[in-house]
Amino acid sequence: MTVKVGDEIPNGELTYVPYNEKEELNACTVPQPYKIHDNLKNKKAVIFAIPGAFTPTCTQEHLPGFVKNYDALKARGVDEVICVAVNDGFVMNAFGKVTGANKNIIFAGDGAGTFTESLDLTLDLSSLGIGKRSKRYAMIVDNLVIKYLGVESGGNVEDSSAEAVLAELK
Repeated sequence: MTVKVGDEIPNGELTYVPYNEKEELNACTVPQPYKIHDNLKNKKAVIFAIPGAFTPTCTQEHLPGFVKNYDALKARGVDEVICVAVNDGFVMNAFGKVTGANKNIIFAGDGAGTFTESLDLTLDLSSLGIGKRSKRYAMIVDNLVIKYLGVESGGNVEDSSAEAVLAELK
């Protein structure tokens, strides 16, 4: 069953590369574990998921809103902004670097899709040749409890946009 507002976010492990301003663009740093419950306990976080790093809507429409509104999110008490995709940590690291957004946003890979499956937010894009991915969504998590969940039903970026999240953070 799909997670909903009021649920505790499932515990899971993603992979990410912590930001390092000295690291070269093509340096190949090994991703580290990002344990959901360990990292988000007693914190407010915005997690937004994209179907795939480097895909057009994700790169040109979804991510830019979170980059543009990062300071506004922080001003409303958000401790962490996390971009998740069913990609490996290496791809997510490259995506963060290429877009220039890795300084503020954590780019976390859910390589096997296990975290996405635990949320019941899997999207089958096999017809496009990219397999099982994550639905496009955004959620506000406060001390491990989901306070907002906006899941897109098509290719839109509305309920999962940074603006929709900001409206919920009042």
